[in-house]
Amino acid sequence: MSRRNKARKQVFENVEVLDAAAKGKTIAKAPDGKVIFLPNAVPGDVVDVQTFKKRKAYFEGKATVFHKLSDKRTEPACEHFGTCGGCKWQNMGYEHQLFYKQKEVTNNLTRIGHIELPEVTPILGSAKQYFYRNKMEFSFSDRRWLTQEEVQSDEDLGDRNALGFHIPGMWDKILDLNKCHLQADPSNAIRNAVKQFAIENNLEFFNTRNQTGLLRTMMIRTSTTGEIMVLVQFFKEDKPKRELLLDFIAETFPEITSLQYVINGKANDTIYDQEVICYKGTDHIFEEMEGLKFKINAKSFYQTNSEQAYELYKITRHFAGLTGNELVYDLYTGTGTIAQFVAKQAKKVVGVESVPDAITAAKENAQLNNINNVEFFVGDMKHVFNNDFIKTHGHPDVIITDPPRDGMHKDVVQQILNIAPNRVVYVSCNSATQARDLALMDADYKVIKTQAVDMFPQTFHVENVVLLEKR
Repeated sequence: MSRRNKARKQVFENVEVLDAAAKGKTIAKAPDGKVIFLPNAVPGDVVDVQTFKKRKAYFEGKATVFHKLSDKRTEPACEHFGTCGGCKWQNMGYEHQLFYKQKEVTNNLTRIGHIELPEVTPILGSAKQYFYRNKMEFSFSDRRWLTQEEVQSDEDLGDRNALGFHIPGMWDKILDLNKCHLQADPSNAIRNAVKQFAIENNLEFFNTRNQTGLLRTMMIRTSTTGEIMVLVQFFKEDKPKRELLLDFIAETFPEITSLQYVINGKANDTIYDQEVICYKGTDHIFEEMEGLKFKINAKSFYQTNSEQAYELYKITRHFAGLTGNELVYDLYTGTGTIAQFVAKQAKKVVGVESVPDAITAAKENAQLNNINNVEFFVGDMKHVFNNDFIKTHGHPDVIITDPPRDGMHKDVVQQILNIAPNRVVYVSCNSATQARDLALMDADYKVIKTQAVDMFPQTFHVENVVLLEKR
């Protein structure tokens, strides 16, 4: 080993893990006071650490020996924990997950945003800690991920087909799933039956490197109304084999209300530029919330935890403090879910979104729900949301904004400051970029309320809602 590698790779013994960091990592400290980021420990563990990266201010490493296990630990429910990479916090008790999520949001707002916070409303945990997702996407592969034990064994590994998730950082390796704890039944039953049937009938699983095979991906969507959508993505058209599989799915799971497929021969497996073909049933399912119906098709974006999305929207509506006289702008409106959810308490809601299909769905849903005081417009927020737009559609009393992870473009923040509505409700799935945007608004707006919401138990992700009022 070179000297450079020796300097970079060190072992620290009996180190206490002190805290949780961003992206599911935890923090310990080296003897010289440098921070060590670990992917596989829980705060309170006492461990030996093998470092594999050295930076100016910190190390990255891995816990190799556990001398003492934290009292914050719990037994992971899933047999795939540790390999899958999806639910990084399954080994931490749920009350501790909530504590660290709350702490991250508060730290980001105060340290990045330098925001003076009111008394922080405690984080809202999810009633369901497992089986809460309404959408899952699984990939087929003829080269399933092998464990270290399998690689080292001399036994014939037999069938290498897999239907499951990408191994983190490995674009061509798929972990074969037995039971996933994220989506309720019949999700596991459908996936396992499809895999078994495909193997028995010699339907070729996809090979990403060689771009060969027939079966590419499978998406399962469920809704609180009891409807189920299954979409199978094929790499090429093979009518007899395609119909064989789709007929099997339809007959074995008659509860599926929407069975669809895509033929996608592109290098990547995104379906957004592909034609989705309905094989049986309808080309959509419905989600329902307070009597409002939302039509969801294969390409629709909808919050993946339906029950907790309802709680998030209720907090957003409560923060908006509507009396029925307000003109509300809903920025990054998506399929208009929040816009329609607050419409009955507003005079009018104007939604803006850059994805044309989402706006088509928003208009359709508004019609379906007989909501006449909403209008939706397509366009890139930093271009559309200008002075002419305000002149045409009116000066908003309240702005609700729910941007993607990157937060708002600085021009959009500036435009909100120019418009100067009385209240802004900022919904965020990334409190770091939210904090950056709030810092830009701090001279004009005071943070009145902040409430974190846990949409994704067992993961490090957390949403946060902030109410701003004009100073």
